[in-house]
Amino acid sequence: MESLNFNCDIYQYKQPLLDRAFAYTRDEDDAADLVQDTFMKAFRFSAKFELGSNVRAWLFTILKNTFLNHYHKVKRKNEMVTQGDELTSVQLFQSATSNSGTNKFMMEDIQKALSCLPEDCRYCFTRYFEGYKYHEIADEMNIPLGTVKTKIHVSRHLLKKMLKNYNVGVNI
Repeated sequence: MESLNFNCDIYQYKQPLLDRAFAYTRDEDDAADLVQDTFMKAFRFSAKFELGSNVRAWLFTILKNTFLNHYHKVKRKNEMVTQGDELTSVQLFQSATSNSGTNKFMMEDIQKALSCLPEDCRYCFTRYFEGYKYHEIADEMNIPLGTVKTKIHVSRHLLKKMLKNYNVGVNI
């Protein structure tokens, strides 16, 4: 689609997008950020837009998916970090009795194991671990989605094998 036409076509939906974004976020600043992210993704993936398709529906789909991806990312982050009003000795027991030197050695072993992975597998695994979706990695590397999934699966398998000494119920 021509860039100038595309800019004009999507800008007319700014207010309806802001209204929907506000319904999702209940915050004007967050809604504006969400619409800005939607426009950025629309520009970035404008080549994938099929001429004759419904631009409005495409933009609203991008908006919804962007919101949901952010919501799930925050939810996962909050599940990993538990916040409490009071810290008790029971909660502090694990950190008080563990040796930080052990953690340093563990991290070095993880880094060594990662460096032993084939370059393309390591890249896919690292990007996935950083929170990127399969399709985003596939688009970035310009390879099929199934190949990305296979590379991540192979990486997990190899890392589990190389780090079997640390296998204490941790899922990679």
